Amino acid sequence: MKILVVDDERLARQRLRTLLAELGGDNDVVAEAENGDQAVRLCEEQNIDLVFMDIHMPGMDGLEAAARISRQEPPPAIVFTTAYSEHALDAFGVHAVDYLLKPIRREKLAAALEKVTRLTRPLVQREEVEERWITSRYRGGVQRIPLSDVYYFRADSKYVVARHRHGEALLEDSLVSLEKRFPDELLRIHRSTLVRPRMISALHKRPAGGVEVGFADIEDRLEVSRRHVSQVRRLLAETTAASPA
Repeated sequence: MKILVVDDERLARQRLRTLLAELGGDNDVVAEAENGDQAVRLCEEQNIDLVFMDIHMPGMDGLEAAARISRQEPPPAIVFTTAYSEHALDAFGVHAVDYLLKPIRREKLAAALEKVTRLTRPLVQREEVEERWITSRYRGGVQRIPLSDVYYFRADSKYVVARHRHGEALLEDSLVSLEKRFPDELLRIHRSTLVRPRMISALHKRPAGGVEVGFADIEDRLEVSRRHVSQVRRLLAETTAASPA
């Protein structure tokens, strides 16, 4: 695996090189950068598989550099290395595979490399590294949830609740921001609700009037506002017509 190490501190780059060498394996540090601009340029010029990226650097910081690098085709995996834990949610928002706090421990680095190896296997890399995850603060840490596990998002007071296969999670994202991030994956059925259309199994009439959507493997039912009913009906009709007999 061809690795780029990005950090404005030479000693930090050297330490990471040493740890990678101690771990062995097919890991080759082919380049170093001391700021985000250099990192973006090197990723454009070389076939980099993995970037270890510091966040606080002069000029372009690591978050902006990662956002630009992630738009390359195909993008390298990105692992952030920083002394500041408060950037964890932002890091996963720009396609980071993992987030290591300094000083980096060898066992944590080994676990990150294993995760990157799984995510960058042939024919899987693009799908896994792209923005197809949501993040939630969970017991003082960060929980990553595959979008493919989500049934719907519902606005609730100051937060958004994500209903997924294993329960619920509170997000700091707004419904509007989720719509913009996943325009092809989400459908608005109510001013307070977004659903993943492929998870809808049927439309049901409500006893008090109107309709609601149901899902195949959970009991939740969600109200569809009048202005969105025709769109939901059309989508279900198209899905049914496209299904094999």
